[in-house]
Amino acid sequence: MLRSHGVLVALLWALLFPILGVQANAAEKAAPLVIGDVFTIDSKILGETRRINVYPPPGYAESRDARVPVLYMPDGGMAEDFLHVAGLVQIGVTNGTMRSFLLVGIENTQRRRDMTGPTENENDKKIAPRVGGSEGFRRFIRDELMPQVKKRYRTTNEAAIVGESLAGLFVVETFLLEPELFDTYIAIDPSLWWNNQKLVNGAAERLRSRPSLEKTLYFVSSDEHENAEIMQRFAEVLSKNAPSRIHWHYEKMPEEKHSTIYHPAALKAFRTVFDPHTAASKQVPSR
Repeated sequence: MLRSHGVLVALLWALLFPILGVQANAAEKAAPLVIGDVFTIDSKILGETRRINVYPPPGYAESRDARVPVLYMPDGGMAEDFLHVAGLVQIGVTNGTMRSFLLVGIENTQRRRDMTGPTENENDKKIAPRVGGSEGFRRFIRDELMPQVKKRYRTTNEAAIVGESLAGLFVVETFLLEPELFDTYIAIDPSLWWNNQKLVNGAAERLRSRPSLEKTLYFVSSDEHENAEIMQRFAEVLSKNAPSRIHWHYEKMPEEKHSTIYHPAALKAFRTVFDPHTAASKQVPSR
């Protein structure tokens, strides 16, 4: 009986050893899953180190001559929105429903500081220890991040930005205050209630002051809270005051909540404003 038991153990070991060996081998060969690049910038403007995540589009690495426009995104950390937006770029470029873009995600340190402008509303000031730093964050993008991206990657002059919620507020604020910074602005459920809706209240005057401005603005709202009403009012301001060369579109998505809107809205936005079939009229020469 003991001998039979020993034979059985030996037989089982002989059968299992190759499997265990393969598993051990597989474990030894495992490597990190890499989808892009990471670099940091020691920002003198912000006084801190910022982590930047980059997703090169399909085909970029294979072509030494390819130059692509850049899509910047706040909330661009690996634990934030970078991965799902990178997925949209990957599948959109692959299946031909959007043009090829280099995705540059800016990881947050103090999100509510960077995404908001100054406010006179006391309730606004309670959302974080520091708010109102959007001007500095914009300077960081313009003077420190953009030169680094152009130095590291083969890009054209065309730049776009996408953001949701407070990041969407930053997108709209930049469109109104410094529209030259980007060619295309995508704002998803932007928090236009900020500072007693001051951006919307002053939009007509700013738009009329730039009659020759040519930009693309795509903004989307869910049906939650009062923001949908504010967005409708912003659309009416654009309808009456936007220069003729501003290409803007307001998309209502009442079936979505603020917490669910980013992915479906970004997909629809990319297919609309980055449609490869309209690329000829959107090209910006490379440097």
